[in-house]
Amino acid sequence: MSKEPSLNSYLYFETVARRGTLSKAAVELSVSPSAVSQQIKLLEQQMGLRLFRRDGRRLSLTLEGEQLFQASSSAIRILRDARRDLGKIHEGRRLSIRASPSFGVRWLGPRLADFVERFPEWDLRVDAAPDATDFDREVMDVDIRYGAGDWPGLSSIPVIEDVIIPLVSPDYLKHLHRTCETPEQMITKARLINSARTVVQWSAWLSRNGFDPALDTRTMLIDRSSMALQMAADGAGAVLESLALTAGLVDSGALVPMLRQFPALRYDAYWLVCPNRHLQRRAVRVFHDWLRGQAVAHTLTVDRILDLHGIKSVTTDISQSTAPGSTRMT
Repeated sequence: MSKEPSLNSYLYFETVARRGTLSKAAVELSVSPSAVSQQIKLLEQQMGLRLFRRDGRRLSLTLEGEQLFQASSSAIRILRDARRDLGKIHEGRRLSIRASPSFGVRWLGPRLADFVERFPEWDLRVDAAPDATDFDREVMDVDIRYGAGDWPGLSSIPVIEDVIIPLVSPDYLKHLHRTCETPEQMITKARLINSARTVVQWSAWLSRNGFDPALDTRTMLIDRSSMALQMAADGAGAVLESLALTAGLVDSGALVPMLRQFPALRYDAYWLVCPNRHLQRRAVRVFHDWLRGQAVAHTLTVDRILDLHGIKSVTTDISQSTAPGSTRMT
């Protein structure tokens, strides 16, 4: 091989291989047949391979030509798709979102049909992944992140307020009521399921509500909220979880509040996160406004659930989630 062929040579080759004749390829490429022929001859010389068998005006691929065609057609398709996608990004018709798997499935996913209906001309990409986006290395418009909102170098806009309450299955609650007379007994009798990624863990909840830190409890740590919720719904224990993820389960009766006499913890938990420059993108601004509207509707649903079960709530500082802190009754 004397010299690395140009990208243009691969384009001419792929077109000829796909169209079958020099003349048809020339029409597609808007050049003369002789120009196409010269490019093919040059490519064969540079690669030291015969790529086509010639049968009159008809060309067929050799084995080596077939292998090159598969590779070149894939590469050209990737480049064309990238050009199309970049064009859509430039025109503001492409939105890429990352959210955690549990939040994506239980909260965001069921609502995206509304977004698509409102903006049918947009391409939407949703990446359900537990890891935060590296905006310097990845092509992503925004993250919806769970936490305290302190991500250095990024804009963090609170969009969804979370409400945390202990939840169990109806049968599990009946069992606790049959065997326990006090909240302390219910806590020691129940198996307390912690979601590993939840900011407020059972230990913090117990401290905030005046339980003895030395209280003998049985715990279980689960890596994913969805699994923790399913285990609670199956009667494996009591889960301390978000109404952002469980409103549907509580509405359906699959989960019920375990200790109604204790207030729910309310705090800013879900944030729209991106570099400052992304806030100038029309897609990001529109998505933020839509997300806020969905969050308002969600808050009304949560308030209805709390009222239905007679549960008050306290607004708290999430940064104090591992120790008792000041709260404000709402």
